[in-house]
Amino acid sequence: MAAKQGRPQSEEKREPKSDFVRAAVSEDARAGKFDRRVQTRFPPEPNGYLHIGHAKSICLNFGIAAEHGGVCSLRFDDTNPEKEEAEFVESIIADVRWLGFDWGRHLHYASDYFEDLYQFALQLIRAGKAYVDSLSADEIRTHRGTLTEPGRESPYRERTVDHNLELFEDMCAGKFPEGSHVLRAKIDMRSGNLNLRDPVMYRILHARHHRTGDKWCVYPLYDFAHGQSDSLEGVTHSICTLEFENNRPLYDWFLNELGVTHPRQIEFARLNLSHTVLSKRKLAALVAGGHVSGWDDPRMPTISGMRRRGYTPAALRDFCDVIGVAKRNTTVDMALLEHTLRQDLNRRAPRAMGVLRPLRVLLLNYPEGQVEQLEAVNNPEDLSMGTRSVPFSRVLYIERDDFRADPPRKFFRLALGREVRLRYAYFIRCESVVKNAETGEVEELHCSYDPTTRGGSAPDGRKVKATLHWVSAAHALDAEVRLYERLFLAEDPGALAAEDLASSLNPESLRILGGCKLEPGLAQAAPGSRFQFERQGYFCVDSADSSEQRPVFNRTVALRDTWARIERARKRGGNTLD
Repeated sequence: MAAKQGRPQSEEKREPKSDFVRAAVSEDARAGKFDRRVQTRFPPEPNGYLHIGHAKSICLNFGIAAEHGGVCSLRFDDTNPEKEEAEFVESIIADVRWLGFDWGRHLHYASDYFEDLYQFALQLIRAGKAYVDSLSADEIRTHRGTLTEPGRESPYRERTVDHNLELFEDMCAGKFPEGSHVLRAKIDMRSGNLNLRDPVMYRILHARHHRTGDKWCVYPLYDFAHGQSDSLEGVTHSICTLEFENNRPLYDWFLNELGVTHPRQIEFARLNLSHTVLSKRKLAALVAGGHVSGWDDPRMPTISGMRRRGYTPAALRDFCDVIGVAKRNTTVDMALLEHTLRQDLNRRAPRAMGVLRPLRVLLLNYPEGQVEQLEAVNNPEDLSMGTRSVPFSRVLYIERDDFRADPPRKFFRLALGREVRLRYAYFIRCESVVKNAETGEVEELHCSYDPTTRGGSAPDGRKVKATLHWVSAAHALDAEVRLYERLFLAEDPGALAAEDLASSLNPESLRILGGCKLEPGLAQAAPGSRFQFERQGYFCVDSADSSEQRPVFNRTVALRDTWARIERARKRGGNTLD
């Protein structure tokens, strides 16, 4: 069953937010405008995958419609067949649904309105408001002028209505090559707003459309299709990002000249995120250049990439609520997104123990062949999630970094002669160290355990300063773990040209660790399942590469923000691992 229009699935209705966009819509409703009806839309172009910037727009449009009991439609702006694919349509539909929103029967395409837009174009030609121009694209650009110089009229601007109708019909019939003619609106070549200097409405493209096939060989530009599509659907509030503010007079001109219903356009600031690129063109360049494995690479800011990495839809919705809606462009620190994600995962992710860089531990006084099942809490933030059993045996793995042969000051974990606690288990003491004869690397620790400390406390009241996670060697699940960091080193990689992005890529954005040892219960974890590996961070079963024979876990986010430390180490030229 479809969820209620515009409301996140399986979630209680939240308190309405307060911002200038919502205030404007509410004022229109109180004033009786649009018969107190509220209808919004999310209109992506299917030329790439959605990213987190789109999530902000999705939450805003669907959220406002839900708050007023209205409708939000999903409409694909599929007016450029050279760049659009059915794959992108399918991914967008999946992403919006995953975020928790449902458009019901209101799924639309600009291509649904190609015939209507064609008739609108004929109407403007007959009214002397549009003409066929035969200048080249470069000539049109030159004639357009600049912000300080007015444009120049095309020599073809005064063609007769009949001649324009004949030429446009021939364009639609496929009689001309691409670039030979365009249809332009006849507005004002001296306008201070460059968008009103006779903008192009239609161009010739002999390209197969993913929905209409070869029916059309002329396609409307976005600026012509946008406002009329809104009008045809009955949209009341066209909520756009700030880059469309200067386009609003053009949309108004088309709607007024055509005499059709007129939605109200409201602009808001798009999301800018530090250390991140939020341009589909630049993200496509990363994919095409092989710098990432695809649009769903977990390092990408695409919704599909974030889903594969382990983000939750609730975390993204919460993040959009936290950053709010503004009138001025600002940049949000990636740390805020990661903080919001940790808060959500801390509540919902079951705990597990995973040793990423294993060091073998032999308990000298533990009975050979004995296995105990110890009780572990699944989530201390939600005790209703219950407990699980973890096996304990004579040979264990601990994290290699949890032992130091020559411990520095303030290192409280395991060292020769020192005692620590094993999580949910016993106190152990390191008695001796086995090293590789050639390399000197520590290969194994020989320890003793105190059987009176089961559960992690000593009856004599003695204390230890560290608690370590561990995995039973005989029962461990072998897995590959992928540690992800931010894709870019530059704080504002969006300012770089697409061809320069590679220079700012973080060489440690992906580190693959093989031979990791995990709790055996994780063998049954389904793709997409999320866990907190105690003391390590939050991890997700990879939905693309993981299998029973080769389980793969992606680190979603560390337990705390480590980026500042990584940056300091990088600048010093030191080791940035962890």
